[in-house]
Amino acid sequence: MDFKRVAVVGGGQMGAGIAQVAACAGHDVTLRDISDDFLNRARSTIGSSLGKFVEKGKLTEQAREAALSNLKFTTRMEECFGADLVVEAVPEDPALKTQILQELGKGCSAKTVLATNTSSISVTLLGRASGRAGSFIGIHFMNPVPLMKLVEIIRGYATSDETHRRALDFATRLGKSPVTVNDYPGFISNRILMPMLNEAAYALMEGVATKEAIDQVMTMGMNHPMGPLALADFIGLDTCLAIMETLHEGFGDTKYRPCPLLRNMVLAGHLGKKSGRGFYDYARG
Repeated sequence: MDFKRVAVVGGGQMGAGIAQVAACAGHDVTLRDISDDFLNRARSTIGSSLGKFVEKGKLTEQAREAALSNLKFTTRMEECFGADLVVEAVPEDPALKTQILQELGKGCSAKTVLATNTSSISVTLLGRASGRAGSFIGIHFMNPVPLMKLVEIIRGYATSDETHRRALDFATRLGKSPVTVNDYPGFISNRILMPMLNEAAYALMEGVATKEAIDQVMTMGMNHPMGPLALADFIGLDTCLAIMETLHEGFGDTKYRPCPLLRNMVLAGHLGKKSGRGFYDYARG
């Protein structure tokens, strides 16, 4: 196994998912977050997810116990420094990611590969911040990580061929299907997906149709498993807005201008499923 020891920085929805699939694949995984409360939430999320796999017969009880035994939770960044691979999975904030990657770049072994799970921010920029651009790469998992097969492997401008090869091998060993993408805003997945979600928000704002009708057109007419507004709620409207702003800034093209309705909803704290209210009201089911 190329990366025996894996560390994940950030225990949110994505970080917990990455830690889970790595632990299930036999890696020794350290999950780091800033507080015990966040870590306990991540531990509960992983435990619940693994339990569902057991209930559905997709995982044995022995495999679940083995995965849990591979996991370590900590608030100390230093415990990530000895990993073979560190995946940064904190919120989509360039300043926050830069700060963490600078700390990891200084503290980790020269042999450690650093990766980011960013969904839109320049891997070249973050690689430079880490101080080790050659051994830095984007490994963008899809949400929910335990279920989705696709992983975007994003090469920064200075990412070495060896780092790229090891990242592809890592994703494959996790049972994922990696696709190599070059470093442009939004990569492939979000460059195509987010403008669709943004346009759905415009259609709602302009009164073209109700939210239910917009989603129904895409599920029944285009065979999408989930409508764009429901999907935006699932992803998080703050995350959608952040990605649209990255696309708008990166390309300088008005076609990526975030919908004012989306911006206002985020300002109001209506972030989607995680806050209980977005385009749909989840507090009422």
